[in-house]
Amino acid sequence: MAFAAHVLHRWPEHRKLLAAGDAAYARAFAHEVRRFYPFAPFVGGLAADDLLWDGRDIPADSMVLLDLYGQNHDPDLWPKPYTFDPGRFVGREPDRDELVPQGGGGPATNHRCPGEDVTLAVLETLVHLLSAHRYDVPEEDLNIPLRRTPTATRSGFVVTLLPEA
Repeated sequence: MAFAAHVLHRWPEHRKLLAAGDAAYARAFAHEVRRFYPFAPFVGGLAADDLLWDGRDIPADSMVLLDLYGQNHDPDLWPKPYTFDPGRFVGREPDRDELVPQGGGGPATNHRCPGEDVTLAVLETLVHLLSAHRYDVPEEDLNIPLRRTPTATRSGFVVTLLPEA
């Protein structure tokens, strides 16, 4: 949610569509928050069997890392990957191996977060509520260090709700 608030502060043009209650846009916005922001740079696991990948032998029990940040910012998959654009997801759900915010594949058999659907539902609901309220963001450090896992803005993201006008 802090990353969603970061978007609304940095690119306030998204507030109007979210405040209007457009459910499809809220869903697309939630997917783009998860694509754009680096919750974790990678996930790791052990190769279950010997395998050949991209011309390389990977012995069983080798540590294998999935570059989540790289996948979610790959210009071959995402045109203008460093532009925040919920339009990428309007009217479509991403493929399970296309958007990998906390892992890929399916939650039952691979490295995909089993709480993903709950996360999406919470984000969709809360971004609507946050965008519909007036609030102030005090002076704070909103830089996001990529050396920390999970990452977050340096000072969190503090908002003060303002009275309705």
